[in-house]
Amino acid sequence: MNDEERVRQGMAVRREVLGDEHVDRSIVTTTAFTEPFQDFITRYAWGEVWSRPGLDRGERSIVTLSVLAALGREHELALHVTAALRNGLTPEQIGEVLLQVAVYAGVPAANRAFAVAQQALRDAGAGE
Repeated sequence: MNDEERVRQGMAVRREVLGDEHVDRSIVTTTAFTEPFQDFITRYAWGEVWSRPGLDRGERSIVTLSVLAALGREHELALHVTAALRNGLTPEQIGEVLLQVAVYAGVPAANRAFAVAQQALRDAGAGE
């Protein structure tokens, strides 16, 4: 795959996982300063890694939620909770992921992740 095909593939996957609204907002706010980063994540995160056949999108969401929760990346975690729903995970599965995070990354990380995820689930109409 050449770079042009990788960008096309990456943009398609990015839109399918994150939704058109988020991607369109990212594109509209791209500046000359942020354009290289937008190109990088579209080509490599979405066009290469998220496009690989070794894991399905639900499995990739599980990994992504785990890492983001463990690292305390709240904004990205909220975005990827919604993406995980889009990728077929249930709220119950997302909760199981965060319980696993509590064991391996610590209760404080999981405590905050549960709060962020609960709000994201509510916002998506999938939570209490």
